Amino acid sequence: MPQKTTAAAPAFQEHAHGDLERMHAEAAECQRCDLYRDATQVVFGEGAGNARVILVGEQPGDREDALGRPFVGPAGRFLDACLEEAGIDREACYLTNAVKHFKFKRLGKRRIHQKPNAGEVRRCAWWIGGEIERLRPKLLVALGATATFTLVGKHYAVTADRGRIVETEIGVPLLITVHPSSLLRTRDRPEALQERARFVVELGKMKRFIDG
Repeated sequence: MPQKTTAAAPAFQEHAHGDLERMHAEAAECQRCDLYRDATQVVFGEGAGNARVILVGEQPGDREDALGRPFVGPAGRFLDACLEEAGIDREACYLTNAVKHFKFKRLGKRRIHQKPNAGEVRRCAWWIGGEIERLRPKLLVALGATATFTLVGKHYAVTADRGRIVETEIGVPLLITVHPSSLLRTRDRPEALQERARFVVELGKMKRFIDG
């Protein structure tokens, strides 16, 4: 059963309103933080309009920033493979990020990911709050630490609570797991296959919320 918390609020206290298309259009002009200045474009959420599950990552990467779609880079392809192995249809889900613009630093011609800070997360939470309010999902899935902070504040942590389904203050259960990019970074380690299998099992917990 989900375990309740009253100790930590989600990052969004107020949120956007309207249908997803309207929010997407408004987000394209977003200047709530400075990340829009260097990013190519906003990367809004994508997926089924009646999705029962929302998967939340940290932010778009280089490939997502170029294409304007979430989870289409290496981490997205890894996630797709794990979802398929878990028996989950990506098209039945809604995928989004806690932060909608790519934060990076330049290293020569490369753009290197930088983690968004708490202020950037809280300002951008306006949009994910709107996505949740519009879709009213049966389950949220936090992929990594930034998504977990966005949805339940500091009360839970990926290291301690990975694989658990907890209750959020907005009344929607939350599955906490790792971001697929973290598994890609450790794929050469001896435990890589075991960690991937664990991730697939955790994603499989979504199934009863989708089918139920």
